Amino acid sequence: MEQTAPFEVNHPQVLAEVEAAFGRYEVALTTNQVEVLDELFLDSPHTVRYGATENLVGMEQIRAFRVGRSPSNLMRDLRNTVITTYGRDYAVANTEFTRDGDARIGRQSHTWLRLPQGWRIVAAHVSLMAT
Repeated sequence: MEQTAPFEVNHPQVLAEVEAAFGRYEVALTTNQVEVLDELFLDSPHTVRYGATENLVGMEQIRAFRVGRSPSNLMRDLRNTVITTYGRDYAVANTEFTRDGDARIGRQSHTWLRLPQGWRIVAAHVSLMAT
């Protein structure tokens, strides 16, 4: 089996960039800034977002979901957030979240890719589980 070239995990500058992009995403999500959310997802038919109640494949479906989503009850508290970068152009971000009035624990994962226009989410998953 051919071994791949070594790469650096969590290079400080790269990690800081992804943490900033993740933070920007979180603010946009909880304040319903649809244009920022659209910007942060790669505009591609290959981008995937599997949500708690929907499976979206391609940016057109993701945009349609965002426009039709209710802007109420978007605030949440994050915990156990883990962001890991691999090399200089690839990262994953995983977090748990809770919302007031909902006993379930949410889980979110993102796959981030550095592109000429900046860091973009190429795959996302959101799920809810009972406590």
